[in-house]
Amino acid sequence: MREAFGERFDVPAGYLNTASVGVPPAPVADAMERAVRDWRSGSATAPSYDDPTERARAAWARLVGVPVDRVAIGAAVSPLVGLVAASVPDGTRVGVCEGEFTSVSYPFAVQGRGVTVTEVPLDELGARAAEFDLVATSVVQSLDGRLADLDALEGARAHGTRVLLDVTQSGWLPTRLDWADVVVGAGYKWLMSPRGTAWMAVHPSLAPTPHAAGWYAAADRWGSTSGLPPRLAPDARALDTSPAWMSQAGAAVALEWVAGLDLELVAKHCAGLADAFRAGLGLEPAGSAITHVRAPGAAERLAAAGITATHRGGGVRLSFHLYNDMSDVERALAALSG
Repeated sequence: MREAFGERFDVPAGYLNTASVGVPPAPVADAMERAVRDWRSGSATAPSYDDPTERARAAWARLVGVPVDRVAIGAAVSPLVGLVAASVPDGTRVGVCEGEFTSVSYPFAVQGRGVTVTEVPLDELGARAAEFDLVATSVVQSLDGRLADLDALEGARAHGTRVLLDVTQSGWLPTRLDWADVVVGAGYKWLMSPRGTAWMAVHPSLAPTPHAAGWYAAADRWGSTSGLPPRLAPDARALDTSPAWMSQAGAAVALEWVAGLDLELVAKHCAGLADAFRAGLGLEPAGSAITHVRAPGAAERLAAAGITATHRGGGVRLSFHLYNDMSDVERALAALSG
């Protein structure tokens, strides 16, 4: 058990794998257990899940700095990006980072109808954004933690290039992204929410077709479970898909807690630990909570030392969250130096 930022975590020492699966604070797990008990006992009602769903939506909006009426809910990133990809005009030119996480790139790459997707080195993406109608990139790269140049992308957006940002790996980083056309993110990593929770903010100047519209996308969701014509919500809720109820019960608790933290301190803590680890390996600081190590036998040595990390991209990805501390840094360094 560990205490961090005022909450208790049942996370083991050496857990450096938040970039794959975040570990919830105890109140989030408790909320999930209550939701399962209510389901098991037959005391849950469908409308009772509206409250946590809307609380999670509002907290996510605060975290990314957008008005809540721009935010749609979903279960994963790629279906939400798919709504955008399916709505771009024929012949749209899309730029993505080389090695971009495929939930961002695949929905555009499979469109056909003249939509082209070009991979660009991350450090060139902002400068070359004018070559494209739309740039889609993660704020923090999943593989190695590199950060996108948001200032350059905001400038490109002001000159006509649409910008889609994935914040799934940047839940430790304070952001204000109301300028972007689309902001999308999953909750089960840095936001320590259950799997099955994701959100997407859409700028008013962009109106994706609600291809997945159902009863939950209606202005009056409980009065629109049958019959035509569609009576969709007048805002981003028109893009909603029916929520994973119990997952939203946990997400509401998790996101409200994270949104109430000083994210400047969170970023300093998380990136500081990762940079301390990098310093121990003789590497320059990167200012990211995620780092990637390529060294012979690294994965095996870390695993033998009880370090939980991800073997990916020809090396090992380690990620440091608010429940980690210097003991995790020292344990990982000792494993790699032994």
